[in-house]
Amino acid sequence: MAGPRRVSAEEATALVKPGDWVDYGASFNQPDAFDRALAARLDTLGGGFNLRNCLSVRPRAVLEADPEGRRVACFNWHFSGYDRRKHDAGICRYIPCNLGEIPHYYRRFIERVDVAVLKAAPLKDGSFDLGPNSLWHRAVLERAKTVVIEEMPDMPRIHGTDNLVPAEAVDYVIAGDDAPTPELPNAEPTEVDRAVARLIAAEIEEGACLQVGIGGMPNAVCTLLLDSGVQHLGVHTEMLNDGIVELYRAGRVRGDEKVVDPGKITYTFALGSKTTYDTIRGNPDFLCHPVDFTNDPAVIARNPKAVAINNTTQLDLQGQASSESDGHRHISGTGGQLQFVRGAYASAGGKSFICLASTYERKGQRKSRIVLNLTPGNVVTTPRSDMMYVVTEYGIANLKGMSVTERAKAIIGLAHPDFREGLEREAREAGLIARAVF
Repeated sequence: MAGPRRVSAEEATALVKPGDWVDYGASFNQPDAFDRALAARLDTLGGGFNLRNCLSVRPRAVLEADPEGRRVACFNWHFSGYDRRKHDAGICRYIPCNLGEIPHYYRRFIERVDVAVLKAAPLKDGSFDLGPNSLWHRAVLERAKTVVIEEMPDMPRIHGTDNLVPAEAVDYVIAGDDAPTPELPNAEPTEVDRAVARLIAAEIEEGACLQVGIGGMPNAVCTLLLDSGVQHLGVHTEMLNDGIVELYRAGRVRGDEKVVDPGKITYTFALGSKTTYDTIRGNPDFLCHPVDFTNDPAVIARNPKAVAINNTTQLDLQGQASSESDGHRHISGTGGQLQFVRGAYASAGGKSFICLASTYERKGQRKSRIVLNLTPGNVVTTPRSDMMYVVTEYGIANLKGMSVTERAKAIIGLAHPDFREGLEREAREAGLIARAVF
């Protein structure tokens, strides 16, 4: 079968017709040369089109060229900071999902992908390499009527199970730029981050298998584990970040107690520093899988002592965590949080941690992240029935098996001292704290 036709980015944009669904994929697999060329012809397109993407690490030229959202309707699986700003401006919409289910959505429910454009390493041995972001990209390419690959010379070639795209599955190939792989800056952990991390690190046993979410607190756990005596760690995670790679480089990650991919660091996408990309490039110790494998609770649970560490932004006194919205304003996404919470709990000796700072500042006032009721419109990411360990800088509590009264008291004990009395009064007035248990 004939291979792909090489065209310019400008020529490739002629594939997009009014009303089409165009898929850019996720993270740094999103195209840049094609995106800029498509933005340049928005005025001559003859009508609007729909765009699906996720976790943008650079501004999207088509959105910058259409600041009022009149020509491009953008739909997004998980927000980066940039995507959130576009949502706030009214030109980006969130698609509710468990991230690990997205390949199934494309194969079962999403009817149209007219043009898919993804970045990949240049053709080698008959295939393009999607690099360290397997995610749901192969499902997108299977569904697409037309497939365009934008070459990215700096794309890390990695060991993966579904990252190679045969040339015969591609219709067109365009030249990309020589820009380096985008990096994710690491914020310096705060004292609150370190306090939470110390509590979690103390619960991590020899041979535990880690999932670490994005953010300062989960990353701080990795830093503290470097200073601990814990050895023989395994990794089965959604996102591969710098903290995990530092543990690997220090010899703490061996994976010899894992059941799934023993001896390997299992992940579905990588986002971090150049050091991380250089470490995983061609390294057989790291194995990239599609997200419906990494995030499947049944797969996660097969590894003993699975540990899931994730952030939230608000917690109510019944143990419901809202990790993705501020009222009706969407912030990020469900991601893999709920699937890893469930998978870790089902693992033999597994533990799930949801962590948060007890307070935040708004307009010069300190407010509690622990509340009687979630902010109206807030989305529940992890239900109370799934919650296991909750951690703030003031302590840690395992809510499994606790009654409503017991968990309300335990959660109040994790709040900032300035808010505890008020929370207890509200809880009693609402009937959450009942008579004493004998």
